[in-house]
Amino acid sequence: MTNTLEQMRHKIAGAEQLESVVRTMKAQAASSITQYENAVLALGDYYRTVELGLICCLGQNKPLVSKTQKPQAITAIVFGSDQGLVGKFNDQLADMVKITLDALGEKKIFWSVGQRVCGHLIDAGFSIEKTFDVPGSIGSITPLIGQILNECVDRTAQDDNTKILIFYNRLHASNVYEPACQQLLPLDNAWQNKLAQSDWPGTSLPELIQDHDNPLLSALIREHLFISLYRACAESLASENASRLAAMQRAEKNIETLLGDLKQTSRTLRQNSIDEELFDVIAASEL
Repeated sequence: MTNTLEQMRHKIAGAEQLESVVRTMKAQAASSITQYENAVLALGDYYRTVELGLICCLGQNKPLVSKTQKPQAITAIVFGSDQGLVGKFNDQLADMVKITLDALGEKKIFWSVGQRVCGHLIDAGFSIEKTFDVPGSIGSITPLIGQILNECVDRTAQDDNTKILIFYNRLHASNVYEPACQQLLPLDNAWQNKLAQSDWPGTSLPELIQDHDNPLLSALIREHLFISLYRACAESLASENASRLAAMQRAEKNIETLLGDLKQTSRTLRQNSIDEELFDVIAASEL
């Protein structure tokens, strides 16, 4: 009986240590969600500035002409995770990628951000051309996006008729996320027309000194692409931590239930041990 009680004490101690780890991971995930959400919100004002520049450029010129012929290849950039304990984060994203791209007959090239989602894409029958590490902090997002953007520029330089799509999980209210897809290149004609027809917020209309093929427009378009990739990465990281937070909350609840059962069992065993000792004392006194 003593050995059994000792084993129960070890189990309770182990469960309490695990509960402490889960609480720490839960707090870290909640904090990370806020950081990445704030990063997405911070893009709003900056993107508005870029958007005003594009309105100025496109409003005084014809919208950029995008390729209308069928693309020879589709490059899909998939933002997944590098770590576990994220529930169905990668599964749902991979399913959405497969459903979206199965309807398209072009050659498909995959760039994966994160190792975990690679396995799901490979299981779906896709091969991965490039793999990037998931940023571990806010400061690591910018170098990654700069690298991906340069790769996109190189890809379009090799084939200006390629289509680039980005897939990621987008966070909504109450830590609920869902897979999303955005066409990065070529630039969407509807988006261009909307910008070209947008009203200037001020009373004085700006004028461009340079012609349509000026470096300002090229720089603004590059910033637009950078912001689109940055937002996708930040929202993916926020969604990943939301999924991890939900997993930690479930784990914490299960551990609390397990601890309650272990403590109840330990109390029962201890009481049985005491009862047996009392019975032995009573029996000895009656002799």
